[in-house]
Amino acid sequence: MEEKKFDPNSLIGFILLFGIVVWMWYTQQPTDAEVAAEKAKKELVVKEEANAVSSPKSNESSVVAASNDTLQTAKLQKTLGNFAYSAGLPSAKGGVTTIENDLVILKIANKGGYIVEATLKNFERFKKGSGELVKLVNDNNASLNIQLFTNDNHTLNTKDLYFEPTLTKNGEDQILSMRLKAGANEYLEYKYVLKANDYMLDFDIQSQGLNKVLNTTKPLNLEWDLKTFTNEKSITYENRYSELYYEHEDGKSDYLGLGSQEDDVVQDVSYIAYKQHFFSSILLTKTAFEKAELQSTNLVKDSAIDTTFTKQFKAVVPLAFKNGEIDQSMNWFYGPTDYKLLKSYDRNLEDIVALGWGIFGWINRHAFIPMYGFLSLFISHGWAIVLFTILVKLVLSPITYKSFLSQAKMKVLRPEIAELGEKYKKEPMKKQQETMKLYNKAGVNPMAGCVPGLLQMPVFYALFQFFPSAIGLRQQSFLWADDLSSFDSIYQLPFTIPAYGNHISLFPILASIAIFFYMKMTTGDQQMAAPQQEGMPDMAKMMKIMIYISPLMMLIFFNGYASGLSLYYFISNSITIGIMLVIKNYIIDSDKIHAQIQENKLKEPKKQGKFQKKLQEVMEQQEAAKAQQKKK
Repeated sequence: MEEKKFDPNSLIGFILLFGIVVWMWYTQQPTDAEVAAEKAKKELVVKEEANAVSSPKSNESSVVAASNDTLQTAKLQKTLGNFAYSAGLPSAKGGVTTIENDLVILKIANKGGYIVEATLKNFERFKKGSGELVKLVNDNNASLNIQLFTNDNHTLNTKDLYFEPTLTKNGEDQILSMRLKAGANEYLEYKYVLKANDYMLDFDIQSQGLNKVLNTTKPLNLEWDLKTFTNEKSITYENRYSELYYEHEDGKSDYLGLGSQEDDVVQDVSYIAYKQHFFSSILLTKTAFEKAELQSTNLVKDSAIDTTFTKQFKAVVPLAFKNGEIDQSMNWFYGPTDYKLLKSYDRNLEDIVALGWGIFGWINRHAFIPMYGFLSLFISHGWAIVLFTILVKLVLSPITYKSFLSQAKMKVLRPEIAELGEKYKKEPMKKQQETMKLYNKAGVNPMAGCVPGLLQMPVFYALFQFFPSAIGLRQQSFLWADDLSSFDSIYQLPFTIPAYGNHISLFPILASIAIFFYMKMTTGDQQMAAPQQEGMPDMAKMMKIMIYISPLMMLIFFNGYASGLSLYYFISNSITIGIMLVIKNYIIDSDKIHAQIQENKLKEPKKQGKFQKKLQEVMEQQEAAKAQQKKK
C-alpha cells in the first residue's frame, strides 16, 4: 500500500475554510441594540402570556409600545449608516430637558428633540383660582418632525430618533443644543435660546457633515402639528376665535377659514400662528419659507361632548439645503394673544388679533386700545368698561344731539306734512314733491337724523371687535360676572335652547331692555313724518317691528358672548336714553323750533343740497313718466 504523504496545500485550504466560517459567524452576530430589542421583546412576550387571559389586546399593545424605541434604534443602525453613532451614546434615550424663565416653562424631549410641554406661568385654565396653569403643549398634543432622505433611499423621521441635549447659560440666556449625531462632528442640531422675561425664544436648525449621508437634492419637510386645548369657560366662544394665521408675500397677513376643514398652499411665508383665542403658538422664520402647506380642522362637532380640543392645526414647510447643509434661523412664541405684547416684537404679529379691517381696525388700534389700556391701569376692568363707555358717549354726544334735534324739527312739521298728505292723497308723487319743498323752505333736512346714526356705525362695529380681543378682560370679575371675557351665567338651565344655550346671562337681558326703550324713544317721529315713495313698504310699520326684533336678537346672540361686551351695550344705551331725556326736556324747545321754522319759510329757500336736488329730479322724472304712461 502506498504511504500517504503530507500535503501542505490541504492544510492551507483547511485553515482558510476555518477562517471563512469564523468570519461569517462573527459578522452574523446581532448588534447590541438588536440583542436588547430581542431581549425586551421576549420579556414582554412572557408577560403577555402571563396576562393573556385577562387582557390579550392590551398586552399586545404594550409589547409594541415598550419595544418600539429599541427597535427604532436598531433600524436606525441598519439603514442610516453613520447615524448609528448616535444610537450608541448614553444620551440616546428618553428624558426631557427643562428651560424656563418668569413667564414660561418649556420641556424639550430627547426623543424628537422638540418641545413636548409649554406652560404659561401667569395664566390659569377656565377660571381664576383653578390652580391649573395654561399648557399650550402637553400630553402629546404637538409634534415637530423632519423627514430625512438618505443616500441609500431610506426615509426616517426625526420625531422617532434620539437627540443628545447640552444645556449652557450665557448670562441670563439659557441655551439648549439638541443634536442628532451621525459621528463625532456630523450631526443635525436644534438650538433653543430662551431669554429672561420673554415669551419668544430663538430656534435654529443647523447641520454639519450630513451632506455625506443625506440626499441633498430633496428639500427636507418640516412638519408642525398642534391640537389646541380648550382653556376658556365657553368652548363655543373660544372656538369661534381660534384660527390659523400666517404672513406671506412680504407683509400680507391672512388666515384660514373657520369651516370644518380648511387648507391652503401659500408662498413666501414668514410666520405661522396657531391662535386659540387668548393664547397663541407661533413659528417665525428670519428667511421666508418658500411655501407652506397649511391645514385647520375643527374638532368641535358638539360643544357638549367635544370639550378637550378646539382645532387641529398642521403646517408643512420645506427646509432648503445651503452648500449641502441646513441653516434655518427661526423663533418660537408661546404666550398670550396680547396686542401690545405682539406689536412689541415688530414682526407684524399683532395682525393675528382680530380688530376689524379698514376704519374699524384703525379706531381700535389708535383710540380704544390706548384709551382702555390707560383706564385699566388705575381701576378694575369692570369699572374701566363703565368709564370707557361714558367717555365714548361724551365724544359721540354732539352727533346724538344733532340727531335728536332733527327728529324734533320733523315732529314740529308733522301737522303740515299730514295736511299735504290729505291734500294730495290721490297724487303720491305730487305729495312727495310738495313735502320736499316744505323741507327746503323750513330749512329742515330729512336725512339729518340718519347721517349721525351712520357716523356711529364704525364705532359700534369697532367695539364689537374690540371686546372679544381684549385679553385684559380674561378672568376679571365685576358684580355677578366672574369673567368679563365670557358669559355671565346666573342660572343653569336643565336643557338647551337652540341658538340661545343652556344658561341665562344677565347682562344681555339688561342690554336688551335698554335697547328696547332706546328704540321706543327714537322710532316714530322722523320715520312717520318722512315721505313714503309709492310702492315701498310702510317704514313706520317696519320700525315698529324692529323695536321688538332688535332686543330679541341681542338677547339671543349675546347670551354666550363676553359679558364685558353686553355690559358696554347696557351702559351705552342707558346713557343715550339719559342724554336724550335731558335734550328733550331741558335743551330743545319745540315752540322756539316752530317759530324758527315759520321764520325760515318767509325767507328765500335755501339752495338744495346735492342729495335733495337729485331726489327732486328723480321724482320729477317719475312723475313725467307716469303722465306719459297715462297718455298712452
